[in-house]
Amino acid sequence: MNRKLVIVSTCLALALAAGAWLNVSRADDDAPKKADADDAPGAGVVACANLIYGHGDKVKTSVCFSDKFMADAERVANIKTLGRFVTIRSESPDLFKYPFAVLTGEGPWTFTDAQRDNIKEYLSHGGFILASAGCSSKQWAKTLREELAKMFPDVELKKLEADHPAFHTVYDITTVHYKTGENKLPELWGLDLDGRTVLVFSPDGLNDTDNAGGNCCCCGGNEAKGAKKINVNLLAYALTH
Repeated sequence: MNRKLVIVSTCLALALAAGAWLNVSRADDDAPKKADADDAPGAGVVACANLIYGHGDKVKTSVCFSDKFMADAERVANIKTLGRFVTIRSESPDLFKYPFAVLTGEGPWTFTDAQRDNIKEYLSHGGFILASAGCSSKQWAKTLREELAKMFPDVELKKLEADHPAFHTVYDITTVHYKTGENKLPELWGLDLDGRTVLVFSPDGLNDTDNAGGNCCCCGGNEAKGAKKINVNLLAYALTH
């Protein structure tokens, strides 16, 4: 039986069109805040999942991916958010409560069969995943491509062109500054199902490390310095397409 995502896409589209202001309480300190699945959002509040995945000694989840883009999404796009991530196991049916999820990490990993099946169904029925290679980890990126090929053998990741809505939904993004000093259109790859991009992958990483807090850093990777604006666009895209 297909589970339906609890998504406020229609209400959000109306709010964006009307320019209505929505308020939400959130913490002011710099450290990324994590909640758990018991911290359910109220009606009309968008919550973003931080995925726990892998198995054995390679269970992974982000402790550094900045949640500050949610505050920015409220300020510039009137998207009412929980303001912090909710940690969700990739195999959990609770994932279907969240229209937007972040999958990020470094090094080797694999999904379990249950995780793979659940994420495939999630993406096939309205969910959206932002996949970010932490610290530009090539090994993590390679595994992601392999895992997506297992889930969707007939669908290929495609590089997003400059006119894709992901670059224009809220902010018009033509170039961003990278840690190496280069300015360029962000390298983003999309997985499309039924005409909708359901996953966007950055091999460089989309963590807003300047606002990650704690001891988090880019660790020598080439993450985009304009990641916060990209992530706002991706959240708005996920909710309106």
